[in-house]
Amino acid sequence: MNFPVLYLRKGAERRLRAGHLWVYSNEVDIQRSPLTEFEAGAQAELRASNDKPLGVVFVNPHALICGRLISRDAAQGMTPNRLTQRMETALVLRERLFDKPFYRWVFGDSDGLSGLVVDRFGDTVVVQISTAGMEQMKESIIRAVQRLAHPKAIILKNDGKMRSVEGLDSYVEQAYGPEATLLEVEENGVRFEVPLEGGQKTGWFYDHRMNRQRLQAYAPGKRVLDVFSYVGGWGIQAACAGATQVTCVDSSSGAIDSVHHNAKLNGLDNVETIEGDAFEAMKALADEKEKYDIVVLDPPAFIPRRRDQKAGEQAYARLNQLGLRLLERDGLLVSASCSMHLSQEKLVDIIRGSGRKIDRFVQLLEQGHQAPDHPVIPGIPETDYIKSCFVRSLTGFM
Repeated sequence: MNFPVLYLRKGAERRLRAGHLWVYSNEVDIQRSPLTEFEAGAQAELRASNDKPLGVVFVNPHALICGRLISRDAAQGMTPNRLTQRMETALVLRERLFDKPFYRWVFGDSDGLSGLVVDRFGDTVVVQISTAGMEQMKESIIRAVQRLAHPKAIILKNDGKMRSVEGLDSYVEQAYGPEATLLEVEENGVRFEVPLEGGQKTGWFYDHRMNRQRLQAYAPGKRVLDVFSYVGGWGIQAACAGATQVTCVDSSSGAIDSVHHNAKLNGLDNVETIEGDAFEAMKALADEKEKYDIVVLDPPAFIPRRRDQKAGEQAYARLNQLGLRLLERDGLLVSASCSMHLSQEKLVDIIRGSGRKIDRFVQLLEQGHQAPDHPVIPGIPETDYIKSCFVRSLTGFM
């Protein structure tokens, strides 16, 4: 295939050679290859400043990440056949890991498919495209899903924030099969139903699957507070594992409705909810002297960008202090983060500092990671974003 050439500035290829797949606009030699001459979503051969070929990229001249490496062979770009092969390779891993079709099938760069996320919900497949290059492959993606998974329905949930950065329209579309309004999920032996309309991301967060499974070991006989509960992923699973009482907190009335629906779906009558801002709700519970055996904190990303680092870390500190205040003497704090800019080590340090601030002796029992259907590429730190800490909190211990 003949591709236009995108040239890098001197030395800009080092990160790519180390395993990364992204090219930033300030790394391009715009004298030799003006970005304005490339169409958004086009494929181009990538070359170092010394003319050495580095591979093929999807180009978007309007985005900060203006190039996404899709092949390290400069003669081989992304074709429908190669797309299908990579989706099949991704599927083989997931089918090896899970005995039922509820998982993240494609995790973007980690599966060699930058800008593409595919989740399976039984007979329904939800596709999320976030880059101009993948948008041009849309019909090939749909055909590959049909060929490999034979679903009853395929939904394009293309309403993520990254699409505006890439200059793409936001839309949700039924690409194949009868219209679906609810997504069915089975995780760790627990059933959920999630409304497609208004749901976050693709509708469910499979990334904390293993951490929610670990929570089940601590839950029997305990009183649990699930903060930022969404549709009850942590809380409902804790209740099914034997928690005596569960309280779910979320600001979305739709999410609160789903918590009640999912509790009934699993035959539970010990799940209650609080609708409102998480910080305000936790402060009110503390003022009322409420105490829980387990507090789960799984907030949205407080550090979406590097410039949000300081404010985000302060928010995590406030949250963890409130969580610790709400624990019984020998309680368990499950503190999670999906901010890729917050390291596991920093989260542990925030919990340590939060414990010292309110005079709690804390023991780190376990550290959790993202599930294996969200594989990490060692050369791409952005693919390593989920972390969780299981912390025992003791008062008056030392």
